[in-house]
Amino acid sequence: MSGTNFPAAARDRRLPNLFDLIAIVALFGLFAAFGGAARNTIAPLAALETSTIHLDPSYLPYYALRTTLRMFAALLVSLLFTFTYAPFAAKSRRAGLVMIPALDILQSVPILGFLSFTVTFFMGLFPGNVIGAELASIFVIFTSQAWNMAFSFHQSLTTVPRDLDEAATSFRLSAWQRFWRLEVPFAMPGLVWNTMMSMSGGWFFVTASEAVSVGNTTWKLPGIGSYVAVALARRDLLAVIYAILAMLVVILAYDQLLFRPLVAWSAKFRFETTARVEEDDPWMLALLRRTTFLAWAIDYVGSLFQWLSGRRMAIKIQTPRFALPERVADIIFAGILAAGVSWAIYRIFTFVSISLTWHDLVISLGLGAITLLRVIVLIALASALWVPVGVWLGLRPKWAKRVQPVVQFLAAFPANLFFPVFVVVIVRFHLIPDIWLTPLMILGTQWYILFNVIAGASAFPGDLLEVSQNFRVKGWLWWRRVILPGIFPYFITGALTASGGAWNAAIVAEVAQWGDTTLTAHGLGAYIAQATVAGDTARIVLGVAVMSLYVVVINRLLWRRLAAYASRRLVM
Repeated sequence: MSGTNFPAAARDRRLPNLFDLIAIVALFGLFAAFGGAARNTIAPLAALETSTIHLDPSYLPYYALRTTLRMFAALLVSLLFTFTYAPFAAKSRRAGLVMIPALDILQSVPILGFLSFTVTFFMGLFPGNVIGAELASIFVIFTSQAWNMAFSFHQSLTTVPRDLDEAATSFRLSAWQRFWRLEVPFAMPGLVWNTMMSMSGGWFFVTASEAVSVGNTTWKLPGIGSYVAVALARRDLLAVIYAILAMLVVILAYDQLLFRPLVAWSAKFRFETTARVEEDDPWMLALLRRTTFLAWAIDYVGSLFQWLSGRRMAIKIQTPRFALPERVADIIFAGILAAGVSWAIYRIFTFVSISLTWHDLVISLGLGAITLLRVIVLIALASALWVPVGVWLGLRPKWAKRVQPVVQFLAAFPANLFFPVFVVVIVRFHLIPDIWLTPLMILGTQWYILFNVIAGASAFPGDLLEVSQNFRVKGWLWWRRVILPGIFPYFITGALTASGGAWNAAIVAEVAQWGDTTLTAHGLGAYIAQATVAGDTARIVLGVAVMSLYVVVINRLLWRRLAAYASRRLVM
């Protein structure tokens, strides 16, 4: 391939050194461990039926490995979904009218709702094999990871700075080149932070994802989630502590090995004209740079990607001889959309009306209003707390590095691990469950706001910060005129995904159980959870439909209007 520039790094071959040897041995050990754990996913289902979840802590490393494999498999699928779904929704006006409300609904549909309708499908693909149950579990984890990543990428695509967009047009970049050379780099800081949040979100629902049920049969996949579920059922607090420590070790490991280097790497994509003071590389990134063979291999892959992303790959689109006027096309599209929505509503109404009455609809709407009130109050409180903290951390990378693993661990902490504390305290002091179970809703979702605000503040142009300092803009004026407009698109993404996550978490938060004691708060989450336990499919469908209705209405009336305002008025 002489005479070409593909790829440039291929010409620079070096011999491995001691750091290469250590890194290669570690990589092979990691691949061997993952391979050994993955081998058990293709075992017969009968082996899963006869196996039990042991609370002996010696089993935790294996359980942690199985759970981590599922998390990263779901994360890979989430990235593929993000890079296909979000651009199509952002670049096609008519597609966005359907795809964004669909995303609103998907992020609010409870995990139990997905489990109810997808497990049979995946188990049917691989009958009698564990891989079917594994795929069902991975899909459920995917539903807790993908939506906020897609929202983050969509927000970045709609707020690309106009001068960069004009430069891409002036250089006649094709759609492929524009995507990889402009849009993905601009979105990278926010996407990396939301990817970290997605991993934590997967941990938050790991207990539900590793329990796969078909009919009256439930299989518990080996993993930390199943370990926690058994420990809670047996009221074994020591086993719960062991599980928490195992989670902490795993989160610290992938934070140090993966996410900390990714955050440092994504910092080079900040949109600014004056460079900030460079921070020290994370130890993992510094170690990789001290290797020769691995560094060459990484450069080779980077050069290959750069070569591929630089291809024009432009598709020639022939203009049709006859095209409908834009207004007429919009009317036809609106008619088709209205017909589709009407058909879906009719099908849901027909299914539910067979065994339910109008009284059930009124009850579900009333319970939905109670849950909505909880969501509004919690999002307001979380915003007031975490926006200042996120701005402070985002503008101080050294402190952000220090708290990054702590925040990831707190965001990953499953709500049901707090059940013993909440149940004991509420019963002991005769508290009202409707009030004191409410904080469980926001435990895992408030972090969406913090992560996105940190991403927005860390991506804020350094030259604008210098201008505000030179003009001595301080206090509330600085917040109102400088930083809040700069981070507003990121905050909207965080608040939007946090509100959807709070609706989802209502399933877990409004029903708390510890041993034989069960506390229930009034709300739509408890309604769906109770219907799921009872196997009442009609009420599950009704509850999910009402929850989706509330989410879509609130998003259209509030969050979407704020997002549109941000894309019009608050673009750099």
